[in-house]
Amino acid sequence: MPNRRPFDHIGAFNFLLEIEGVTQGAVLSVDGITARTDVVRFKDGSDTVVRQRPGRNHTDNIIVRRGYTNNDELFNWYDVVRDGRVERKSGSIIIAGDDASEITRFNFFEAWPCRWSLLVFDGDDSTTLIEEIEIAVERIEKG
Repeated sequence: MPNRRPFDHIGAFNFLLEIEGVTQGAVLSVDGITARTDVVRFKDGSDTVVRQRPGRNHTDNIIVRRGYTNNDELFNWYDVVRDGRVERKSGSIIIAGDDASEITRFNFFEAWPCRWSLLVFDGDDSTTLIEEIEIAVERIEKG
């Protein structure tokens, strides 16, 4: 990467989304890349200090927004879930440099869409219609 030094901050605008190896085009934003661990609190006998240990791990749902097109791939994936069949997929959020080369990626696993929506229709607005899909994921790893 000719214009990037190792200590330079990475821009939030250079990214790609892949689901099952297919790059999703025209993605505006990806939100909710969060992994966390519950805190279990306990006391031992007469100990006056409340102890804390790690509990279960959780991953928040990922929310993907993109300009609406006639590509129904994301809606069809959600529609399968609505019909009672869950198609779990894996994917990646790829962080890219100024020259579009991959810097790092966050892989998610056992993903399935739990919500789909088209955002605001407004006759006075001239912005793009936005499609939003919320994807439940079981695990995120930096890869």
